[in-house]
Amino acid sequence: MEAKFQIFLILLAVLAGATLLARRVSVAPAILLLLTGIVLAFVPGMPSLELPPELVLLVVLPPLIYSASVAMSWREFKRNLRPIIMLSVGCVIFTAWAVAAATHYLVGLPWNVGFLLGAIVAPPDVVAPLAIARKLGMPRRILVVLEGEGLANDSTALILYRFALMAISTGAFSLPKATGTFFAIVICEALFGIAVGWLSLRARHRARDPQIEITLSLITPYVAYWIPEHFGGSGVIATVACGLYMSWNGPLLISSATRLQGIFFWDLVIFLIEGLLFLLTGFQMRSLWENSKAFPLNEILSATALVAVIVVVARFAWVYPATYLPRLLNKRLRERDPHPSWRTTFVIAFTGVRGAVSLAAALALPFVLPDGQSFPYRDLILFVSFGVIFITLVGVGLTLPPVVRRLGVTDVGRAESIAEHESEIAARREALGAALKSLDAITDDRELSEEVVKLLRARHETRADQLPDSLNPDAHDVSATGTALTRELISAERKFIHVMLRDGKITDEIRRRIERDLDLEEASLANREYRRIPL
Repeated sequence: MEAKFQIFLILLAVLAGATLLARRVSVAPAILLLLTGIVLAFVPGMPSLELPPELVLLVVLPPLIYSASVAMSWREFKRNLRPIIMLSVGCVIFTAWAVAAATHYLVGLPWNVGFLLGAIVAPPDVVAPLAIARKLGMPRRILVVLEGEGLANDSTALILYRFALMAISTGAFSLPKATGTFFAIVICEALFGIAVGWLSLRARHRARDPQIEITLSLITPYVAYWIPEHFGGSGVIATVACGLYMSWNGPLLISSATRLQGIFFWDLVIFLIEGLLFLLTGFQMRSLWENSKAFPLNEILSATALVAVIVVVARFAWVYPATYLPRLLNKRLRERDPHPSWRTTFVIAFTGVRGAVSLAAALALPFVLPDGQSFPYRDLILFVSFGVIFITLVGVGLTLPPVVRRLGVTDVGRAESIAEHESEIAARREALGAALKSLDAITDDRELSEEVVKLLRARHETRADQLPDSLNPDAHDVSATGTALTRELISAERKFIHVMLRDGKITDEIRRRIERDLDLEEASLANREYRRIPL
């Protein structure tokens, strides 16, 4: 146990160092963590670290999906539901069939094995490409579509995965029955996820304790995921529905203290989960390489290259017709949602990175069939799945930034960012105005001292004065200077409080209360700070 804990601490240190280096060199942390894991796996004396598939599918996946769903806007998800479904359902099924056909005719795999491999490598990961996309400042709709696809496509792939496993294990498969089962799973899981979200939100509201509420928030995704998964579903749709319900209904029922502590807690949890997941994915290369010796090296490499090309080409072959054909055939859709730029469509088609869910599904394959025979082509499927993850993550991850800049997509995102900041400033001013009107109404209804009313009005006027009048560079320079000076003053106040504590003039409890106020003020500064937008 002590040795395992030491390895865990080493992994945390490697995670911190690799992430810091990735940010310094402007590379997606997932790429560097994967490469670091591969290098460490072949270091002499390094113990073999196996990635249990149930760890990913049952322990890691629920909080990742839930956190992303809560951060997702239900309104934007609903507004872009058509392209999200086209990608998360249509593109996944199309890619699985394309891989099955290519591996059947060119590699010689049986149809059921080829479809199983297709189901494993079909769903794109959302972590690495979305992190790059946000950093590049791409248009909001691209981010919403990619994030929505990443939330839902795992469900489609895992359901197809179970159908393919059943076909291989029993030798029987019925397309009409599988289709009906698929839609039944989606509907039942969505309703169950909403019910779990409703119960969780009411329980947290009644608790009124940040520690208990955060604990309940950690339990919620597992309840939403495990129960449907136990009864033969995927659990993903239920978790997504639960997270979206919490996102839309939570703000008015969750206290500010819980929200502030919960944000820091979940940020840390997701950072550790994602980082360790990519790091451990790289470690699997050692065991995969040893197991792959049962097949000729050229056969493995050619199969991996073929499948990698197919998943990339299949995504382009699906995205462009799915984007433009419905608009050509439906006038109402064309008027409501005009043709997007081919550059936008290209970016969505290009962003098809495979991740740890694909590897976990491959690792979860049984070693033997129910009749006692070895599972067909298991080691080949494992190596090809890892190869596709490596090629798409490193290849697309490193080429996406120059491709996006070359296409000029970030110009649209920059214009949207400016409009969003202007809308935010206006919303803040209107909210402050509504609060002042409420103060006037309260003053008329209650007998308040003039000092209290003046204090409240001064607070709102100070907050209104902190809002910039415009987004031009000069105004940003003034705002940035004021923010920097405020931070210096807060730092000076902290140092003075520490001197008072050291001299015995105040107790530790007093110091902690004052520091908490200073921390909140500094966090408020960071939240109000507007980044300079190139004009």
